[in-house]
Amino acid sequence: MIELTDLEFDLALNEAMDNLPPRLAEVISGLGNVAVLVEDRYVPGPGEDPDLQLWGVYEGVPLTERTFDSEIGALPDAIILFKETFLQACETYDDVVDEIITTIVHEAAHHFGISDARLHELGWG
Repeated sequence: MIELTDLEFDLALNEAMDNLPPRLAEVISGLGNVAVLVEDRYVPGPGEDPDLQLWGVYEGVPLTERTFDSEIGALPDAIILFKETFLQACETYDDVVDEIITTIVHEAAHHFGISDARLHELGWG
Protein backbone atom coordinates (compact mmCIF):
# COMPACT_ATOMS: atom_id res chain seq x y z
CA MET A 1 0.00 0.00 0.00
CA ILE A 2 1.19 3.49 -0.82
CA GLU A 3 -0.08 6.90 0.22
CA LEU A 4 -0.20 9.65 -2.39
CA THR A 5 -1.85 13.04 -2.29
CA ASP A 6 -4.22 13.97 -5.09
CA LEU A 7 -1.43 16.05 -6.61
CA GLU A 8 1.04 13.15 -6.45
CA PHE A 9 -1.51 10.83 -8.07
CA ASP A 10 -2.10 13.41 -10.82
CA LEU A 11 1.67 13.55 -11.38
CA ALA A 12 1.73 9.74 -11.66
CA LEU A 13 -1.14 9.93 -14.17
CA ASN A 14 0.72 12.56 -16.20
CA GLU A 15 3.86 10.41 -16.18
CA ALA A 16 1.81 7.39 -17.27
CA MET A 17 0.22 9.39 -20.09
CA ASP A 18 3.69 10.47 -21.25
CA ASN A 19 4.72 6.80 -21.43
CA LEU A 20 1.72 5.42 -23.35
CA PRO A 21 2.30 3.93 -26.79
CA PRO A 22 2.38 7.00 -29.10
CA ARG A 23 -0.66 6.13 -31.23
CA LEU A 24 -2.78 5.45 -28.16
CA ALA A 25 -1.65 8.72 -26.60
CA GLU A 26 -2.86 10.54 -29.75
CA VAL A 27 -6.30 8.96 -29.47
CA ILE A 28 -6.66 9.75 -25.79
CA SER A 29 -5.29 13.28 -26.05
CA GLY A 30 -8.21 14.47 -28.12
CA LEU A 31 -8.21 12.97 -31.57
CA GLY A 32 -10.38 10.11 -30.34
CA ASN A 33 -12.51 12.15 -27.96
CA VAL A 34 -11.58 10.10 -24.86
CA ALA A 35 -11.23 11.81 -21.48
CA VAL A 36 -9.23 10.29 -18.61
CA LEU A 37 -10.85 11.00 -15.24
CA VAL A 38 -10.00 10.04 -11.67
CA GLU A 39 -12.48 9.12 -8.95
CA ASP A 40 -11.63 8.08 -5.41
CA ARG A 41 -13.27 4.67 -5.52
CA TYR A 42 -15.55 2.43 -7.52
CA VAL A 43 -19.04 2.19 -6.07
CA PRO A 44 -20.63 -1.14 -7.05
CA GLY A 45 -24.14 -0.91 -8.47
CA PRO A 46 -27.17 -2.90 -7.40
CA GLY A 47 -26.53 -6.63 -7.65
CA GLU A 48 -22.74 -6.20 -7.89
CA ASP A 49 -20.34 -7.63 -5.35
CA PRO A 50 -19.98 -4.91 -2.66
CA ASP A 51 -16.27 -5.81 -2.33
CA LEU A 52 -15.61 -5.35 -6.05
CA GLN A 53 -12.44 -3.32 -6.62
CA LEU A 54 -11.89 -2.02 -10.13
CA TRP A 55 -8.80 -0.25 -11.44
CA GLY A 56 -10.79 1.57 -14.07
CA VAL A 57 -13.74 1.50 -16.43
CA TYR A 58 -14.45 2.64 -19.97
CA GLU A 59 -17.65 4.61 -20.41
CA GLY A 60 -18.80 5.20 -23.93
CA VAL A 61 -19.73 3.53 -27.17
CA PRO A 62 -16.96 1.41 -28.70
CA LEU A 63 -15.92 2.51 -32.19
CA THR A 64 -17.08 -0.85 -33.54
CA GLU A 65 -20.65 -0.16 -32.33
CA ARG A 66 -21.06 3.48 -33.34
CA THR A 67 -23.60 4.77 -35.76
CA PHE A 68 -24.22 8.27 -37.04
CA ASP A 69 -27.14 8.57 -34.61
CA SER A 70 -25.02 7.53 -31.62
CA GLU A 71 -22.70 10.49 -32.21
CA ILE A 72 -25.37 13.20 -32.05
CA GLY A 73 -25.34 14.84 -28.63
CA ALA A 74 -23.14 12.15 -27.12
CA LEU A 75 -20.79 12.97 -24.28
CA PRO A 76 -17.10 12.23 -24.84
CA ASP A 77 -16.03 8.70 -24.01
CA ALA A 78 -14.17 8.42 -20.72
CA ILE A 79 -11.71 6.20 -18.97
CA ILE A 80 -12.29 6.49 -15.25
CA LEU A 81 -9.47 5.45 -12.90
CA PHE A 82 -10.21 4.55 -9.28
CA LYS A 83 -7.42 6.00 -7.16
CA GLU A 84 -7.97 3.91 -4.01
CA THR A 85 -7.49 0.65 -5.92
CA PHE A 86 -4.08 1.81 -7.13
CA LEU A 87 -3.04 3.01 -3.68
CA GLN A 88 -4.14 -0.22 -1.98
CA ALA A 89 -2.45 -2.52 -4.51
CA CYS A 90 0.79 -0.66 -5.22
CA GLU A 91 3.90 -0.39 -3.08
CA THR A 92 5.79 2.36 -4.92
CA TYR A 93 5.16 5.42 -7.05
CA ASP A 94 6.62 3.60 -10.06
CA ASP A 95 4.17 0.72 -9.46
CA VAL A 96 1.31 3.25 -9.58
CA VAL A 97 2.58 4.67 -12.88
CA ASP A 98 2.95 1.18 -14.39
CA GLU A 99 -0.53 0.13 -13.27
CA ILE A 100 -2.06 3.34 -14.61
CA ILE A 101 -0.47 2.61 -18.01
CA THR A 102 -1.80 -0.95 -17.98
CA THR A 103 -5.28 0.21 -16.95
CA ILE A 104 -5.45 2.95 -19.58
CA VAL A 105 -4.32 0.55 -22.31
CA HIS A 106 -6.91 -2.00 -21.11
CA GLU A 107 -9.78 0.49 -20.97
CA ALA A 108 -8.79 2.24 -24.21
CA ALA A 109 -8.90 -1.15 -25.92
CA HIS A 110 -12.59 -1.27 -25.06
CA HIS A 111 -12.94 2.06 -26.92
CA PHE A 112 -11.66 0.19 -29.98
CA GLY A 113 -14.04 -2.73 -29.38
CA ILE A 114 -11.42 -5.16 -28.07
CA SER A 115 -12.84 -7.67 -25.58
CA ASP A 116 -11.41 -8.65 -22.20
CA ALA A 117 -10.69 -12.15 -23.58
CA ARG A 118 -8.61 -10.71 -26.45
CA LEU A 119 -6.79 -8.37 -24.06
CA HIS A 120 -5.81 -11.35 -21.91
CA GLU A 121 -4.50 -13.12 -25.02
CA LEU A 122 -2.39 -10.04 -25.79
CA GLY A 123 -1.00 -9.86 -22.25
CA TRP A 124 -2.97 -6.78 -21.16
CA GLY A 125 -5.35 -8.62 -18.80
